[in-house]
Amino acid sequence: MMTSFTTLLSALLVAASSAVAAPASPLELIVFSPTITGPTAGAIWTSGSSQTVTWDTSNIPAEKENSTGLLLLGRLQNNSENLDIAHPLAVDFPIKDGSVNITVPNEPFGMDYIVVLFGDSGNKSPEFTIIGGQ
Repeated sequence: MMTSFTTLLSALLVAASSAVAAPASPLELIVFSPTITGPTAGAIWTSGSSQTVTWDTSNIPAEKENSTGLLLLGRLQNNSENLDIAHPLAVDFPIKDGSVNITVPNEPFGMDYIVVLFGDSGNKSPEFTIIGGQ
């Protein structure tokens, strides 16, 4: 009788552990990576001016319609992106809006600026110029 109980207990433990180890269905991660449409390559911004950053929302999945974003200014220098994470241009705006208005910070002249939009992933704009404020 003890052998049957031990065998039954072992069988139940094996069945329980295999049920826990295998997921009921595969998990699908949906990532929305909108293309930044503005600023465009070669655009010129002036420090202190108001600008609108835009992105394509034509293929936004229903699961991502309520996502919010983070927009950072950066520079492409020495083959790397240097992002100003301490001073975001905009935070917690609806990704589904497709645009956000910002004020260009007082930055030195440069032709290697980018903006990076974070929602699910970071999407960078083409390079543009900032002319330092007076």
